[in-house]
Amino acid sequence: MLLLLYLQPMIKVAFLMDPLNSLNLKKDSTLAMIKEAQLRNFSIYYFTLDDLVIRQGAPYAKFAKLRLQESFLENFDNQSTNAANWYELDESQEQPLDSMQVILMRKDPPFNMEYIYSTYYLERAEEKGTLVINRPVSLRDCNEKLFATHFPELAPELVVSRNSQVLKEFFFQHKDVVFKKLDGMGGKSIFRVKGDDSNLNVIIETLTDNSSTQIMAQKYVPEIVNGDKRILMIDGEPLPWALARIPAAGESRGNLAAGGTGVGQLLSQRDKEIAKQLGPELRQRGLTFVGIDVIGDYLTEINVTCPTCIRELDQQFNANISADLMDCIENKLA
Repeated sequence: MLLLLYLQPMIKVAFLMDPLNSLNLKKDSTLAMIKEAQLRNFSIYYFTLDDLVIRQGAPYAKFAKLRLQESFLENFDNQSTNAANWYELDESQEQPLDSMQVILMRKDPPFNMEYIYSTYYLERAEEKGTLVINRPVSLRDCNEKLFATHFPELAPELVVSRNSQVLKEFFFQHKDVVFKKLDGMGGKSIFRVKGDDSNLNVIIETLTDNSSTQIMAQKYVPEIVNGDKRILMIDGEPLPWALARIPAAGESRGNLAAGGTGVGQLLSQRDKEIAKQLGPELRQRGLTFVGIDVIGDYLTEINVTCPTCIRELDQQFNANISADLMDCIENKLA
């Protein structure tokens, strides 16, 4: 049996991600994935958007073989945010993108044109047989806020528009509304407006860039005080826990980047119902690793670009979410 294991070729997996030295070593979810891949003896490669190139019609990248230091692995959950010498990186070599069996797209937003261009490269590799997580066309098609509107029975009342009159009418109807950009992240550019707030006009003007950019207006969900729940899903199936991101005092945003506190919870019956309805669509679109956001009984976002919260949930529930993801990847390659 051991001999057979050694004879099996190592899985070649590449991570398209942010620069290594920019990562938060205590919280970064991609590092948890890399750790699990290393424990499984995968051959791990690292590259960034800077490393992508097309030559004579074929996509290539400068891949560098990556290995986490043993000392880093031994103290994985007790790192300082700026530890030194925590990885080994070989000299990069240009290779075809499809030389990798698996590519995980783990580049953080912003979701801009450079991000979109990268999905065209990845799509070419996918056409040659590389497993890309998540599927490039779905990364382009599934805006994290707009995608949730595909499931109106699950979402709170909302409107999407750049027309100031439409947005104001929605506000006057509901009196307590959250305005947010469609490409916002980490709680940025989110404004709660209620009552007779004199800032209504300037908030709409600023977010829409004077009626030139689409934004979302969403009826305020008061259950946010109990947390904005992040639920991770692998191949359409939810993990049994959520990370409820509780807003700081005086805040209406639960995002950890905005000062929220993450509290692990078991999924409620409603959480499970939402996930069950989403699962088939996520699988059909090749969205293998997804983070959905739920406030109270409502789905608010479907995060497909670079879902996080693995580290927080792992620590609070003594879990290994990356192992579940790698199991899924191995099954897809089988």
